[in-house]
Amino acid sequence: MKSFTQRLLIVPILVLFSSFCLAQNDIQLIEERILTDLMASKVPDSNVEAIMAKMNDDGSFQGINYADLSRTASFPHGGHTRDLVFMAKAYKSKPSKFYQSKPLKAQIIKGLDYWVKNDFVGDNWHDNQITTPTNLGNLMLIIGDELPKDLVAKAQPMIGRANMNASGARPSGDRIVIAGILAKNLLFMNDYQEFDNIIKIIEGELKFATGERGLQHDYSFHHRVDRVNNTSSYGYGKYANAFGEWSYYVSGTKYAFAKDKINHLVDYYLDGIYKQMVYGIYDDISVKNRSISERATFRPQSTLEIERVLVSTDYRKDELQEIVRLRKGEAKPSASFAKFFWQSEHFVFQRPRFYTTVRMFSTRNRNMEEPYNGPGKTTHHRADGTNYLMLKGDEYHNIWPVYNWQKISGTTIMQKAQLPGPEAIQKDGLTDFVGAVTDGLYGAVAFDFKSPHDGLVAKKSWFFFDDEYVCLGTDITSTPNLPVTTTLNQVLLRSDVRMMQNGALTTVPKGSRSLDKVKWVYHDKIGYIFPQPATIGLSNQTETGSWAAITDQKNASKEPVSEDVFSLWFDHGSKPNKASYQYIVVPDVTEQQLAEISNTNCSIEILSNTAELQAVKNGKLGITQLAFYKSGAIDIDKGVTVRMDSQGMAMLNMKGGRLSELTLADPSRKLSRILLSVSSSYKAKGENVTAVVNENQKTTLFIVDVPQGVYLGKSVTVKVE
Repeated sequence: MKSFTQRLLIVPILVLFSSFCLAQNDIQLIEERILTDLMASKVPDSNVEAIMAKMNDDGSFQGINYADLSRTASFPHGGHTRDLVFMAKAYKSKPSKFYQSKPLKAQIIKGLDYWVKNDFVGDNWHDNQITTPTNLGNLMLIIGDELPKDLVAKAQPMIGRANMNASGARPSGDRIVIAGILAKNLLFMNDYQEFDNIIKIIEGELKFATGERGLQHDYSFHHRVDRVNNTSSYGYGKYANAFGEWSYYVSGTKYAFAKDKINHLVDYYLDGIYKQMVYGIYDDISVKNRSISERATFRPQSTLEIERVLVSTDYRKDELQEIVRLRKGEAKPSASFAKFFWQSEHFVFQRPRFYTTVRMFSTRNRNMEEPYNGPGKTTHHRADGTNYLMLKGDEYHNIWPVYNWQKISGTTIMQKAQLPGPEAIQKDGLTDFVGAVTDGLYGAVAFDFKSPHDGLVAKKSWFFFDDEYVCLGTDITSTPNLPVTTTLNQVLLRSDVRMMQNGALTTVPKGSRSLDKVKWVYHDKIGYIFPQPATIGLSNQTETGSWAAITDQKNASKEPVSEDVFSLWFDHGSKPNKASYQYIVVPDVTEQQLAEISNTNCSIEILSNTAELQAVKNGKLGITQLAFYKSGAIDIDKGVTVRMDSQGMAMLNMKGGRLSELTLADPSRKLSRILLSVSSSYKAKGENVTAVVNENQKTTLFIVDVPQGVYLGKSVTVKVE
């Protein structure tokens, strides 16, 4: 019989052994999940045969220019390591005829040998710190234990370029991606202690970083310090989905992420990413930057990211599952919202029947992403008040080779002989007064526009309601002797174009022309109403261009591309002096409905369109929205005067002629409070507001504290009695 002392010594040994076994089980589970992911997408045998057929005797592949490592070449070498992974998947896939194929394995070894002998290093850091380590790391996880040990060892320094001291591992989307590549390689190398450290780094990356690279407090995402909105690119696939991927891999193990981190990711998906997607289903081109000049595929986003987070949390589960149903085509859009991303100057507005956006910039952020590595060289004006409108989501799909980049939907642009070079795209903003007022359901946008390219200025605003929105522009002035236009829309031509002109209804023949005394234009279930019959430019014809003309990437096709395009614009003439425009957009409407709405002005009243104040009233909703560029006053109804003592924006919700709710915002981001007076006596609810009644003047002065710090520019809503 063992002594008591011997038994005491055995207990901690058993505990350590048990802990070791549990840790090994956790590691095994994580590795199984990663491998299942890697093997999930099948490689057809015909593809493997094609890959094998194009391999040369030395292990290189036909069709790859191994000598060109320049940034604009887009690193075709990545195809070499990617094809090795495809071959390895076939080798390890039982349904494949290449399962455990010795000739296939020999070619994998030959291809890897060629790579490690040459160690191709691209001019773009991404090639060396992400593309190559990703592919070689995946190759190791799939088949590494069957490869010659010397080749595995020689590949390790190349995989090791993905490390936390790499230049690309700076805080933002790429940091999680690089950490993930490193974590997978540590599993392959059985370095579990360092794996634990890297998992903690990944978990710690989900946090607010307002004013720096990363997630902003409005749930937009900035990849760089230029403060350009990168939510749909780096902030989606390289940040949110990369974090979600690892939260799934480690769920239920000792490495599992804290619940509050995963819930924070859910908030980012629902309040940031999905609100900058058409119905939460399709990419919103308004958020795209240089990638807009690359050919895309129109399809719903995957549901995998949602399925992964739901493994670890039930937080906001119903909302996530609704997005899943939408993406699978099992539900129709039903959500209505308005949201202003005040850290990125981006406004989104959705109703079940349409989705629209306004993209701007200010002194607080730059206008557009630089055309790194070639794409996006024509995007100079894509933040100049761009207003895209989508009913389906594919209205602008791959229009870009034939697009007129000086007639961008919603923008006011000086028409130059040609755009400046790509090096002149990114500019600092010149104006503070850029913002929106919104209660989460309705909203208005104001842009005191000053072009950093052309010396053009304008006051531009948008007012959004359930069935329509109003677009106003005034004080449009420039000094160069060049024409200036405001474009209502430039979109793929999907139907006949109909218009009401001089009281006559006509179908517009194909071509491009100027038209006067136009009351409304109708195209593809969208109506454009002119409250005062207007002179407009209208084009509905075939346009031709090429992908190579809009990017400096060497692999872009020079083949001519032709598309039928609809464009509608105002021509303000050369060197305009305080020109203006006004129009109403009515989405998802029939021609008959448009004609009826046009006759009644759809309950819309344009109260002011001056350099001091732009204001619109929707009588049916009882909502008045105002953009004060300076202090001033206006009568919004009989016996109801509104006065603001500073710059600012206001939205008043009236019921029965009485104010029921007040929403305020400070686009300039300079105020701590806004003072606004309204006729009649009221009481206000809330700690951030004081209501002072002047019995003599029969007015109420609302003194409202506006958000500060990281919330500067956000709206505040006050309930009124």
